[in-house]
Amino acid sequence: MTKILLKYKEAVIRHITVEKKLTTIGRKSDNDIFIDNQAVSGHHAVIKTEGDALFIEDLSSLNGTYLNGQKVSKGQLFHGDVILIGVHRLEVISDKIREKDKKSFTVRGRSMEETVVITPDDKNKILISADKSIQDPLGGFIVIEGSTDSKEYEFKDRVSAIGKENGSAIKLKGLFAPKVAALVNRRKEGYFITPSSDKKLKINGKEIDHRYDLKDGDIVEVGNLKLQFYVKE
Repeated sequence: MTKILLKYKEAVIRHITVEKKLTTIGRKSDNDIFIDNQAVSGHHAVIKTEGDALFIEDLSSLNGTYLNGQKVSKGQLFHGDVILIGVHRLEVISDKIREKDKKSFTVRGRSMEETVVITPDDKNKILISADKSIQDPLGGFIVIEGSTDSKEYEFKDRVSAIGKENGSAIKLKGLFAPKVAALVNRRKEGYFITPSSDKKLKINGKEIDHRYDLKDGDIVEVGNLKLQFYVKE
């Protein structure tokens, strides 16, 4: 049985067991693996079973699908492989082991220009460039209730997490706090927040279980915190 760990930075957002012949990945909510991020196409890629082998296949996405640092149209998956889609990573846990002395995955590009080998340094530059491409708006949260390491948090990254996991932009405290309670996306049109656990968020006193476009002054309740969102002029 194959499992996929969906991660943002070092935070595990979801554990997915691959049980279907086709497991879809994309930004639209009808996907099996839903990634609500502007860098991800609506139907970005698919994990498919062919015989006893498992493959990742790009669905002509805008930003491409990367397998172990290499842009692929289709590639066979083995234990320990890392798929990069947008700024999210999908780590493969499987009993299928790749032979160390050869590359067993296949690349089927439509043209030579579509196959690009990216080193880890190049990949980091791409992610940093994506973050810098967003010039404004710039906003964040002020803590109005609850215990945190700071009273104000400015959100500059394209995607930031709120949760107990290390690396979260706002780190929740408490034994029962979720590892990732919500993700905050920053884009040119503004910020939006999406719950990432079974504990719903409250925005202005109302529970939400879906993406919400944040507005200046919104009150966000997550875990034991009450936050006020702001946008800088």
